[in-house]
Amino acid sequence: MNNDQAGTPNNYLKAMRLINIEGDKCAFEKGKIPIRQHINANYFFAQTDVSTLEKIPHPAPRRQYVITLKGKLQFTVSNGETFMIEPGIILIANDTAGEGHTWEVTDGNEWERIYIPLEEDTDDYFIAD
Repeated sequence: MNNDQAGTPNNYLKAMRLINIEGDKCAFEKGKIPIRQHINANYFFAQTDVSTLEKIPHPAPRRQYVITLKGKLQFTVSNGETFMIEPGIILIANDTAGEGHTWEVTDGNEWERIYIPLEEDTDDYFIAD
């Protein structure tokens, strides 16, 4: 990639990152991750169930990428702010402590996704806007 193309949107994927802030509250950041970036991961798994944690506050069980294949969701963090996740927007869940976040399917009743757990010392390559 040459330097004059480095800042173009085509070199990144949109991303949202859930984080812990003071008092183990949950907040989010808008940003991006670079394409073609190799990210160390040992495994991944798919999930389709939406009944287990929908609308129930919870922290992420581990640091992980969440890749939405199908569905549109609204996430809510500690202070009540919200953001949307849909295919094409990567979620990075780093809010592993405290009350966590909630999510709700807003379009239909399906959420097909892939989880890619990250080791504690693995860089998530998130770049905040």
